Amino acid sequence: MGSEFAPGARFPAAFMSAGTSSFTDFLSGYAPAMLPGHGLSGATAGGPLADLPHGTTIVAASCDGGVVMAGDRRATAGNVIAQRDIEKVFRSDGVSCVGIAGVAGVGVELVRLFQVELEHYEKLEGRALSLEGKANRLATMVRGNLAAAMQGLVVVPLFAGYDEDSGTGRIFSYDPTGGRYEEHRFYSIGSGSVFARGSLKKLYREGMPVQDAVLAVMHALYDAADDDSATGGPDLTRRIFPVVVTVTADGFRRLPDAETEQVAQAVVDERLRSPDGPSVALRSEA
Repeated sequence: MGSEFAPGARFPAAFMSAGTSSFTDFLSGYAPAMLPGHGLSGATAGGPLADLPHGTTIVAASCDGGVVMAGDRRATAGNVIAQRDIEKVFRSDGVSCVGIAGVAGVGVELVRLFQVELEHYEKLEGRALSLEGKANRLATMVRGNLAAAMQGLVVVPLFAGYDEDSGTGRIFSYDPTGGRYEEHRFYSIGSGSVFARGSLKKLYREGMPVQDAVLAVMHALYDAADDDSATGGPDLTRRIFPVVVTVTADGFRRLPDAETEQVAQAVVDERLRSPDGPSVALRSEA
């Protein structure tokens, strides 16, 4: 865009037209090369992009008055650990968060564009989108990445937030075509998702307090790392711990490292006593 923004230059007509409140639509028409995944190709099996860093695993659970989301810190490229401290859970706005699994570079770009999309809408319209509206906007953006996904550059987000209308936490999952699905209790994405979800089936309770939900998702990530080599568990030697966030009526909050370490250490200590995790008491019918 260069010389168009030199001192004294006029803004191009595209910047002055009414258009829509979607920044993604504007970018698609004016600078499509800046969209996530644009111009990348060759990511077929065995191709030069086949071993790009991938991120997993993300877990979310609804709780009393909100929602908790957590993500491990490992990124893998094929059978190699590409990064040990990547972040895959982000603030999307003051009352919502988003986590990504899939090709890490494209996923981070998608999240950044989504953050701008929400801020752009609020500035133009003078109000924020509803939580469901945000979920729909994200679905449209995922669908826009379909061509790249067909080449192997798949990115799948997990979106969650506090619904100010209902006063509850809500979770939305997606497929690579942009399909959007609401999950009513808990959900997980990424290569370790099946193990994390199985763990939460045993630990989750309706209306559990926020701190209990934080502990439950930490156990779920531990179980995912125990069975999935692409998922990283708490790294006590390097002091690298999962990213954990809560979204309630008080807004978005990322747990400080010291607090996350304390929860992770409690999980590790319990696993030293019981490697397979907390057991659920079975009750025979009277």
